[in-house]
Amino acid sequence: MKSPFFIEWGWIIVKIKYMKFNKKCILVITAILFSTIASAQFYAGVQIGAANLESNVEGTKAETSVGGAVKVGYVYSFTKNIGIGSGIEFSQYKQNVALISSSSTLTNYEVDASGSAFIYNVTTSNYKEKQTLHAVQIPLFVQIKTNINKGIDFNFRAGVKYFLPVMYKINAAADNVTGTAYYPDFNLPIDNLPEYGIGQQSTYAAKGEYDTKGIFMSSFELGFTFDMGKKNALYTAMFLEKGYGTILDQDKNQSYVGFNPMSTTDRKANGLYSTQQNAKITPVAFGLTLGWNFCY
Repeated sequence: MKSPFFIEWGWIIVKIKYMKFNKKCILVITAILFSTIASAQFYAGVQIGAANLESNVEGTKAETSVGGAVKVGYVYSFTKNIGIGSGIEFSQYKQNVALISSSSTLTNYEVDASGSAFIYNVTTSNYKEKQTLHAVQIPLFVQIKTNINKGIDFNFRAGVKYFLPVMYKINAAADNVTGTAYYPDFNLPIDNLPEYGIGQQSTYAAKGEYDTKGIFMSSFELGFTFDMGKKNALYTAMFLEKGYGTILDQDKNQSYVGFNPMSTTDRKANGLYSTQQNAKITPVAFGLTLGWNFCY
């Protein structure tokens, strides 16, 4: 049987070896953490191009306008060529929407001040909407890059974005608005009762806002980075983004020019897309990205 002396020293040797092993582990973990920080690539940039809110609402047309976004983010490189990135972006879409026929009549069901239901017919002349959408975008993408010349890398990014509208406002205007009522229970048409919201209004102008919800988008970028020093690079690329689903969150059909049971001169702008409860409004954008990459 070994004496307590040898047992004690044996335990001390084991502890010393274990401490040495722990030192190695700590050094390895520290090196990994340092390499993670060393390989961190931050970026800030802007993108600009055609930004469209695709619609399936019948009888309407939209003019595609220039949109853009500002963005900041981070790319973590797993290898020299592959990394994963995320960040935050603030985007803007603008477009003008109108009726295909400038004097169309659209119908909806409304309830008057006494609680009686009726058919509300709205006819406008030269009705137009100026729409402005602001959104926050959260990207998650894979980056693949390869060196093609000294100081020049080819880059490809593919991923998804969570697109969250924060404001979707409309400014509506028309040369003339006429609202008429028809009570089917009494076979009663009414076309001139201004004190109850039925009648004509000239030079209509009103503001409104659509209710919205978040959706997912696919996102692709194809471009180049040009080294501007050891830790900085200029990034240029072409981008394409397409949403899936609809950003509208509507629970009923509404007249695009709202019914006011007290007056014909203060009608709310509900918007053309409110005429269809299940309207599909999807953001699509493509254009150019210009950014600045920097490392620590």
